[in-house]
Amino acid sequence: MEENQKNVPAKRVDIVSVKLVREKTMMYKNRRVRSPQDAYELMKEFLGDVDREHFVVLCMDTKNQPTNIQVVHIGSLNSSIVHPREVLKSAILSNSASIICGHNHPSNDSTPSPEDIEVTKRLVEAGQIIGIEVLDHLIMCEDNFRSLKELGYM
Repeated sequence: MEENQKNVPAKRVDIVSVKLVREKTMMYKNRRVRSPQDAYELMKEFLGDVDREHFVVLCMDTKNQPTNIQVVHIGSLNSSIVHPREVLKSAILSNSASIICGHNHPSNDSTPSPEDIEVTKRLVEAGQIIGIEVLDHLIMCEDNFRSLKELGYM
């Protein structure tokens, strides 16, 4: 066996560093997120007028002050596939205490789909494992939203 290993070239292993890069900033006058309405207003301002489904994660410190916001995934007109690994990545890198997730429904119907409910449950479980609380998941429309926490899905 040792003879076979001598003929195999060494494996190159990359040495990396992982960084969170600030692309730009925005002002948040309320300083703290105190309600789903606060989170909706901040995420809606961040997203602007988008025509496809965007899944957003809002990272917060121990005082519920937003530290960063990121578009995790851009879906099609009516769907978005997200994975807890992608959603929690920026929260881990920014040492967040908690997150609020949100995504828009371009159809302007804020009714949660079975997929919305399932991904929320997966995110809550993953957050519990790594110690980042998922406070809520908002489904956002042009002039209204629904909180999955308020609807009893969390």
